[in-house]
Amino acid sequence: MPVIVLEARDFTSPLFLVRTLEVLTSCTTFSIVASLEPSELHKNVSIHNHTNTFQLFSMFTWCFFFTITLLIHILSVIQFHSLIPISWKNLTMTVAVLGALMCFSASLVFPWIVMDHQRLSPSSVTAAVAAFLTFIAYSSESYILQTQTHEQRGYMGSVPGLLKIVQLWGGCQVIPLVMEVVCGSSSKVHCWQQSVSCVSYGICILMSLVILVVILGDFAGRCLLPFDRFLAVFSLTGVLFYVVVTVICFTKILQMQDPSVKTENVNLVIMETVLAIITLLAYTVDLAFSIKLLCDRT
Repeated sequence: MPVIVLEARDFTSPLFLVRTLEVLTSCTTFSIVASLEPSELHKNVSIHNHTNTFQLFSMFTWCFFFTITLLIHILSVIQFHSLIPISWKNLTMTVAVLGALMCFSASLVFPWIVMDHQRLSPSSVTAAVAAFLTFIAYSSESYILQTQTHEQRGYMGSVPGLLKIVQLWGGCQVIPLVMEVVCGSSSKVHCWQQSVSCVSYGICILMSLVILVVILGDFAGRCLLPFDRFLAVFSLTGVLFYVVVTVICFTKILQMQDPSVKTENVNLVIMETVLAIITLLAYTVDLAFSIKLLCDRT
């Protein structure tokens, strides 16, 4: 089968240009960050572990989305995506929106936590600017895809689809936070609370990935339950788990009023609480859409 390449005018389309920008900025960002010397990052021992964890989180974000965007870009150029057994419109929308959210988090985490504000270097500042440009690039692609018709956007371009991307983003964000809180906590009460939180986060992330695989693989017709009921059960389960997590987070904030508790841990718990609330709202609104869909069909 001959390989079909885009026409010349397609190489100047907004979508082609913005994906090229995504590849260039993400590659530039993780390349600069990887070349930074330890002296250009935090040298304070008390936050050294935080620096390593969040630096790895940021590096993974930029490397992952650079790789998957490059593959999407190449497949789009050679028009080979029609041979892949994946819903292409849902895949591109998911990568664009999730990439915007993840790169937004990385562009905040890296300058705020990883960089040494007392000893800023040109390389670290350049990396922070490149990280922000990466977020802008993915946001631009999300906007371009959102301006397409509903058929071109697919399910992930609808409000329930976007809410599911926010849910997956929220679950991914709490992973480094929970790791740091668990490592910095020696209380048996906190360990029990973190165990419940980890299980809740893990189940919700797993459910999000299952839903994503079903949608991208067009497996909705093969589900044991009708797909709309399956989504409703998924949303309800997420709401219940995140209600538990949010209560635990507020409980930990109250327990951390003790002056002996490290300030860094308090800040991390507050960040976890904010993310839990945002994700809980996403699940709640998604549940409302699912219930409305069920009622309309009955």
